[in-house]
Amino acid sequence: MYNDILLPFDGSDGAIDLLHHSSAIAQWADATIHVLFVADTTRDSIVTIEGQVVDALEEQGEDVVEEAAEILKELGVDHETDVVQGNPAPSIANYAAQYGHDLIIMPTHGRTGVSRYLLGSVTEKVVRLSAIPVLTSRIRFDERLAFPYENILIPTDGSRGATLAARHGLSLAVALNATVHALSVVDDTSFGFDVRSTASERSGEKAANNAVDDLLSEAESHGVTNTVSHVESGSPFEEILSCLESNDIDAVVMGTTGRRGTDRILFGSVAEKTVRSAPVPVITVGEGVQ
Repeated sequence: MYNDILLPFDGSDGAIDLLHHSSAIAQWADATIHVLFVADTTRDSIVTIEGQVVDALEEQGEDVVEEAAEILKELGVDHETDVVQGNPAPSIANYAAQYGHDLIIMPTHGRTGVSRYLLGSVTEKVVRLSAIPVLTSRIRFDERLAFPYENILIPTDGSRGATLAARHGLSLAVALNATVHALSVVDDTSFGFDVRSTASERSGEKAANNAVDDLLSEAESHGVTNTVSHVESGSPFEEILSCLESNDIDAVVMGTTGRRGTDRILFGSVAEKTVRSAPVPVITVGEGVQ
């Protein structure tokens, strides 16, 4: 499933917690973890020490990746490290594409505050920019980091972006023998009380049911043996959170783009909200993923 996992790492509490989760995934997949520190060139980090010009962030990065390497060595995980300079978000996305990584793992925040460069905004930019799947985790006191995943939630609106994400989620579910929960939401937040609104709602319900049916058919063709369907009405983001809370979901796999319109999940915004708020890992899949 995964061969080369990219782990942007800054040594914060959140990054260290996610390092252990990444290790569990790598050991299961027999994958190599590539630990990356990006010395942020948008910050002034050049200092002079004993007459020598030194990039303080790059020096810090060497210490940080060495710390990660020691932990991975103790855990018996194959690993490599690298320190590069650049603007963090595009540097991470470009690095993953350049070296053929098949998963990026990033925290959105640290337990004890804002991490040094893996800020929520940086992670969200990577989610938008990346041509490969990105696993994110909030790393909060209520976060559930259980692996292997037993229940995987796949929201869908039937769009191309959702379908690509579903294929990734289904492949992961087959590899883990996990149960897939297929969810489609009729976004009724914009419906009024006139005839046109009623017609839109009926159209939305039909589209949502079709999207779930298509996903379940795809699941069967992938060899997924356990599936649960969910068709709900309401705010897509809120229904995703409700579904994962009430069904002991261990991870969410979703697209970053979807159909546009009042009767479809607007994945661009919903994905970002889910990344920020879901108490379980979220794997986002952009349309650039093959």
